[in-house]
Amino acid sequence: MTAAAPIKACLFDLDGVLVDTAKYHYLAWERLAEELGFVFTPEDNERLKGVSRMASLDILLEVGGLELDDATKSALADKKNRWYVEYISHMDEQEILPGALAFLRELRENGILIALGSASKNAMTILNNTGLVPYFDAIIDGTKTASAKPDPEVFLLGARELGAQPQECVVFEDAEAGIEAAKRAGMRSIGIGSPKVLGAADAVVPSLQDMTTVRLLELVSHR
Repeated sequence: MTAAAPIKACLFDLDGVLVDTAKYHYLAWERLAEELGFVFTPEDNERLKGVSRMASLDILLEVGGLELDDATKSALADKKNRWYVEYISHMDEQEILPGALAFLRELRENGILIALGSASKNAMTILNNTGLVPYFDAIIDGTKTASAKPDPEVFLLGARELGAQPQECVVFEDAEAGIEAAKRAGMRSIGIGSPKVLGAADAVVPSLQDMTTVRLLELVSHR
């Protein structure tokens, strides 16, 4: 088996990988569904992982059996986002997921570049509130991209800003769409979560608590 290219950079999704914001998204979507007159369950919410805001709204409306015009949908998406921003404005470093900070520090100590690759348009608010900004060499979020995952744009932009080739990058993702985006970008990937959901990744770990630079090399050295 041919050895893979050396690892120059790691690119991270935000929600569900570095910080726990998924609960705030769910609270906002649940609140919107209730206002529209139907129930939106945690199981329904699983379909929104790694999906853009407007695509998420379409799924929510599908669950509720509603068809609305574009102007109404835009207003609803804005309302959901206002509620979400209100929730995340109270976040702090305690909402960083276990193991994330230690792994980011270790990557920096070992000279591996770090980028954010998130669909969130509120990424900077979250990074500022949790104190994570200094750990990133590049930040690509929903304000800098035209296409949502599984389109590889967000990761390709991150690699370009880092000066790294796709084959030198490893993506950390908790969503199927994100793993697919990494594959389309020509990057190796490590899923954070369940192997049943993220089986297309090169490797899957339960959380970043399981990650060190040595473990990283073990997981992707021959992929």
